[in-house]
Amino acid sequence: MSAISVGQAVVLGAVEGVTEFLPVSSTGHLKITEGLMGIPVDDNAVVGFSAVIQVGAIAAVLVYFFKDIVRIVSAWFRGLRDRDERHHHDYKFAWWVICATIPIVAVGLAAEPLIEGPLASLWVVAGSLIVGSGVMWAADQMGRHKRGEDDTSFKDAMLVGSSQILALLFPGFSRSGATMSTALILDLDRVGATRLSFFLGIPALTGAGLYELKDALGTGTGALPLAVGTAVSFLVAYASIAWLLRFVAKHSFNAFVIYRIVVGLLLFGLLGAGVL
Repeated sequence: MSAISVGQAVVLGAVEGVTEFLPVSSTGHLKITEGLMGIPVDDNAVVGFSAVIQVGAIAAVLVYFFKDIVRIVSAWFRGLRDRDERHHHDYKFAWWVICATIPIVAVGLAAEPLIEGPLASLWVVAGSLIVGSGVMWAADQMGRHKRGEDDTSFKDAMLVGSSQILALLFPGFSRSGATMSTALILDLDRVGATRLSFFLGIPALTGAGLYELKDALGTGTGALPLAVGTAVSFLVAYASIAWLLRFVAKHSFNAFVIYRIVVGLLLFGLLGAGVL
């Protein structure tokens, strides 16, 4: 028996696709959805399934930003061969993404028992949604929005990349929310902060999905639900990325802040009433 049915996989894939790159916490929304459908949120197969379908969302980023990724990766390879090419921003940026991924990998491996155990609680999700909202609102107010993507530095990449640890340890905080907030505090504009969040998420989320694949397949989740959930996640995430980039070009993050607070309070209510 599969721990997750095909129908449930469709729903979870859609939730993952919509929320992965919006600063509202995909992990939090997945856990809430799993709880409403009666799926045990701390089951190893379920945790693995959630990580694997993220690969669909990451594939959407790879397709959407294909030209940018090819440009950056090409610059990196050219720089490895030719010292004169190493002054280009794209070459440096490729190294920054690699270096900025190391902190979250290290913490993820060291804290895995906590991440998949006590911290995988809906109470943690509810609290993190609300606390993360305050951080996001403050960052949007503090940031001067005067720097673009081409103005990023190694320090920016390391600080923004390291902020992903908040979402890793506190599901509900939101990886996108943490990275975008950090970038805004560093005075990047909203579009630059959003694009940097996308690029820094590619190695971290891809690695997490591949690492969890063995658990998803080895503890009761069938290959068909995994494939369906990943495909749905890809399609929905692609549309979500396109919408988000258009939205942040003209709007603040206040709508996401309000939404997160409402969801967090509602989740606290459902948990307190014993519904979840």
